[in-house]
Amino acid sequence: QVQLVESGGGLVQPGGSLRLSCTASGFFFDPYAIGWFRQATGKEREGVACISRSATTTLYVDSVKGRFTVSRDEAKNTVYLQMNSLKPEDTAVYYCAVDTTIRSSNYCSFRSDDEYDAWGQGTQVTVSS
Repeated sequence: QVQLVESGGGLVQPGGSLRLSCTASGFFFDPYAIGWFRQATGKEREGVACISRSATTTLYVDSVKGRFTVSRDEAKNTVYLQMNSLKPEDTAVYYCAVDTTIRSSNYCSFRSDDEYDAWGQGTQVTVSS
């Protein structure tokens, strides 16, 4: 059974940092692109970042560029989202997702969540003083 589990969320003050982890069970991340998404209360889910299966491509939504970094550790079968300089507007439930279609090794996209077909349960990130 394919399962994704996010962890690392919590309450942090503005300007603080968190590192989210996404760990897979039942399959290996190696062949797939991974995306991070978030959904704030009352808002639609939006793509935040993605990383290609080769890790040669990482993409970010404009609002997090320069602050967030996505990475993957194949040995641990885990993908990370390092979030620095957090702002109150980053408050949301964060989800990782897997695109299980085999694509070019340097491809990823977060523009459409329709490309992603396995999702974690989400982890809450709250940025507040």
